[in-house]
Amino acid sequence: MASHEAPPKILIVEDDQRLAELTQEYLIRNGLEVSIEGDGQRAIRRIIDEQPDLVVLDVMLPGADGLTVCREVRGQFNKPIIMLTARTDDMDQVLGLEMGADDYVPKPVQPRVLLARIRAQLRRGESTESTAQRISFGELIIDNGARSVTLAGELVDFTSAEYDLLWLLASSAGKTLSREDIFSKLRGIEYDGQDRSIDVRISRIRPKIGDDPDSPRIIKTVRSKGYLFVKDGGNA
Repeated sequence: MASHEAPPKILIVEDDQRLAELTQEYLIRNGLEVSIEGDGQRAIRRIIDEQPDLVVLDVMLPGADGLTVCREVRGQFNKPIIMLTARTDDMDQVLGLEMGADDYVPKPVQPRVLLARIRAQLRRGESTESTAQRISFGELIIDNGARSVTLAGELVDFTSAEYDLLWLLASSAGKTLSREDIFSKLRGIEYDGQDRSIDVRISRIRPKIGDDPDSPRIIKTVRSKGYLFVKDGGNA
């Protein structure tokens, strides 16, 4: 007898009811289970309590804005969050990533683009979960089976996107990865030459793994080329 897996559960946090319902209908037609929340404060509780597989989160919301929602839930929710931002508002995009968002889609939302980004985020979780590997660099241990990072025996909190980027760099230690490489592997899209999400995540990852943001010795920036995770983890 064939087994039927439950569809991924998506929570759309958007106060524009018409837009939310149109997006919900499109995503349901494409095999996802979708619910809607229009208030930021209620969304915080629902995300923590319901633990959806992915959250689509607008920035402008009543009750609590999307950046606040993202910040408040991140300690208790480690699954993907896709922010909906104004097309020209780079600050919203950078702040969202700094608060722990995994990706962003500019408004007005194109349903096909949003669906592609959702599927890419869900695939990332599946692909990393299927490969149980463990990498150690001195006191830094990255366990891909558990999707966990420990430093000197202490568990370090990572968002899903931060973890995936760290794993990609660490599993390619000694090799410089360009932003084009990183975008292709992690997001399945081409780098447009302007997106700052990778740089923002690197700046968040460095202090979490004991690297010096001002003079990094573990994750080095290779000018005009990309990023290099030092093969010995920066140990002398």
